[in-house]
Amino acid sequence: MGAQISDGALDQLFRTARSYNGYLDKPVSETQLRAIWDLLKFGPTSANLQPLRIVWCTSEAAKQKLAEMATATNVDKIRQAPVTAVLGMDMQFYEKWELLMPYRDVSGWFRGNEQLITDTAMRNSSMQGAYFLLAARAIGLDTGPMSGFDHAAVDAAFFAGTPIRSNFISTLGYGDPASLFDRLPRPEFDLFTSTV
Repeated sequence: MGAQISDGALDQLFRTARSYNGYLDKPVSETQLRAIWDLLKFGPTSANLQPLRIVWCTSEAAKQKLAEMATATNVDKIRQAPVTAVLGMDMQFYEKWELLMPYRDVSGWFRGNEQLITDTAMRNSSMQGAYFLLAARAIGLDTGPMSGFDHAAVDAAFFAGTPIRSNFISTLGYGDPASLFDRLPRPEFDLFTSTV
């Protein structure tokens, strides 16, 4: 453990990777979706409680339903992508402690503390969402994460009857280079960080 990965791998994950607005007409398999999950699940979360839940919209009907809840600039992106993932957060994530933290009941940390539940669910599902993006890139797929959609409508359509709430959505497939804009600036180390 601890050896640096290759420059090519760093490019694929970070430096040359992009968020795509359109995709090539090439399918994404369930095997690939499972591979993404089987990578992202190893990323760290608070007490290993893993609040992320995903609905993979693969059918035309599901993508159309989701597109109707998106802002205008995101509608065609969702319809055209081979898959769009709805990344949600289980607001009762702590009830899975026996599966995920079997040697210690941590549910008491959360029960009755709505602020801690909300903060923990949002922070950790967002971290897992970042792992999702990197896992997709690692297996050779491209993504287009977005937050422009009606959260209440998406929750009602895809998470009805559950304690799961949407965090963000992301298209998924083989990115079409023609859909890219010029890369926006990225700040240098000294501008956005400090050492103390």
